[in-house]
Amino acid sequence: MSKPISLNDFDKPSEQLTHLELQELMPLPPPYDNVDEHPRWAPLKPQAREKYACSLDDTIAISLPKPQSKEEERELLEKFVSGLRKLLSREDNWSFLQPLLLSLEHCEKCQSCNESCPIYVSSGHNDLYRPTYRSEIFRRLVNKYGKGQKLRAKIKGEDIDLNWTTLSRLAELSYRCTLCRRCAQTCPIGIDNGLITHEIRKLFSQELGIAPKEIHDDGSMLQLKVGSSTGMNPLVVKDNIEFIDEEMEEMTGISIKTPWDKAGADILLIHNAGEIMAWPENPGAFAIILEAAGMSWTLSSDLVGYDGINYGLWYDDVQLARVALKHAEIAKKLGVKKIVIGECGHASKALTVIADRVLVGNSFVRRESAMTLIADIVDSGRLKLDPSRNNFPITLHDPCNLVRLMGVVEPQRRVLRAIAPQFREMEPHGVHNYCCGGGSGFAIMSGHNFNDWRTSVSARMKFKQILEAFSDCMDPSVKKYVCAPCSNCKGAIRDLLAYYDAWEKSSINYGGLVELVVNAMPEIKEPFIEWEWH
Repeated sequence: MSKPISLNDFDKPSEQLTHLELQELMPLPPPYDNVDEHPRWAPLKPQAREKYACSLDDTIAISLPKPQSKEEERELLEKFVSGLRKLLSREDNWSFLQPLLLSLEHCEKCQSCNESCPIYVSSGHNDLYRPTYRSEIFRRLVNKYGKGQKLRAKIKGEDIDLNWTTLSRLAELSYRCTLCRRCAQTCPIGIDNGLITHEIRKLFSQELGIAPKEIHDDGSMLQLKVGSSTGMNPLVVKDNIEFIDEEMEEMTGISIKTPWDKAGADILLIHNAGEIMAWPENPGAFAIILEAAGMSWTLSSDLVGYDGINYGLWYDDVQLARVALKHAEIAKKLGVKKIVIGECGHASKALTVIADRVLVGNSFVRRESAMTLIADIVDSGRLKLDPSRNNFPITLHDPCNLVRLMGVVEPQRRVLRAIAPQFREMEPHGVHNYCCGGGSGFAIMSGHNFNDWRTSVSARMKFKQILEAFSDCMDPSVKKYVCAPCSNCKGAIRDLLAYYDAWEKSSINYGGLVELVVNAMPEIKEPFIEWEWH
């Protein structure tokens, strides 16, 4: 067993603070209960150990280079202290200062949140992944280096020194949490350790320029530069959508021509652009449904206008605001009545809930999740639907940002109850759901051996839920479907099922919600759901 990890160990240089063994992780249900059959966790390569900070645990998330001189190290430490003080300043952090201070000052260290955290439980109750562990480290640093911002919180134990070990471990540790906020939901007084983790990430990004390459350089920066975090510019996107329209007609017999830049449309539909590349049947299904329902809708060919991704939600308020303002500007330019965000949890939360802080005055535009729109269409009877076409076991994954953090719980369930005779819930579900394991950027982070940590630890609870939901039909002759109405969640679940060979062993596939709606439309002669693994 891993030895208990004291808070006082955090600033002490050592080769590694903790080590994980597969045998210590939370057991999985049959037929995946034999740890000896699980994939082996790839060790970090010697070159990575030499170049990057990796003294936290068995993996690397952010590829933080070790400083090459004492001067460089001192500069990083000074920037951290400067950023810490800005984080505690109303002038520099007006949007989140109050909830941050409340969470820093009032935690009673009761540890009620521990068992709510899927990463902590899945890790075999490793102390490093307790929701309160990184918060307590940060709380001590605030008390010591916050310059006058003495917290009223009870600080037990010794001070923690700010050195390279502390800084590099805290940066990595802020990316061992998916920001699912089950801990905040469980806390008797609402302490939000997820918010504290988010603010630590923000400090590192905005002050020190430290963030995972996948969500900054290849994410929000690429999106603002070329139009999409996928790298697709408007011409490429239009070509892809034209190809999808053709594919949809060939598959369904329904002729679709996606409208572009239609002024005055009721709806500006914005997809997670990853759907266009990885799951083209999803935007294709949206087009079929909206046309069949007689909706006035359009896509935008403006830069960023066709990509709802907003990775700033996870790590950087400035990046979030840049993308949100661009989306609002495009909607205003087209004169649409509202923006509808496709199947993407973080894009929905970023543009509806968090963007309320910046989309004020002339920037305000109505925004809606696709879940409520699709539910309204199904409820209205505008589509003829045959539930028997979806007569196979289906369970629903609840994207954290959409369900727990926005409260969009019932619309997708109303749809599934109407079109899926064998729909069954995961336990727990709704606002008590567990994260897919790919939240807060993890789904697109796969450098070094991070994919092993993600699929073995942070997504382990989700895999357990999926297996338990289908426990009565695990025979591979029965095809099963995990409905995940979120692009990032689909990516994480795809990787998870592939990691454990769940399609080959148990015939468990995955996809979105709108694909099931189209599959239930009797005018489509051939099944729309493709069971081949993708």
